[in-house]
Amino acid sequence: MVNWQWAGIGAVLVIILGLLFSLIGGWGSTIGILIATIIVGYMVGGTMNGLIHGALAGVIGGIIIAILVTLGITAIAGAGFGIGTGIIVAIVAIIIYAIIGAVGGFIGGVLNRTPA
Repeated sequence: MVNWQWAGIGAVLVIILGLLFSLIGGWGSTIGILIATIIVGYMVGGTMNGLIHGALAGVIGGIIIAILVTLGITAIAGAGFGIGTGIIVAIVAIIIYAIIGAVGGFIGGVLNRTPA
């Protein structure tokens, strides 16, 4: 069963840590997302629970960041180019965030193997 409280907390952590660590540059954003989803996976416990909750946190956080990026691209590049590019960037970002989230959640679940 999905614990939506931890999925929501994880999404907030994904946004905050992802943006904060992106200031480092390079892989900073990825590391921030990974840390956030490891925390979520650890808190829900169990490898499958961690994987599911980490992926959910990644998808929810990815959707919110994708919306912000799309609005930014649209404001900078103009509506026609910005919306088309923004949609492509959004879809790719959501998929990447989901994969990173699933990996992080799985790692967190392995670290805390309490039964769900």
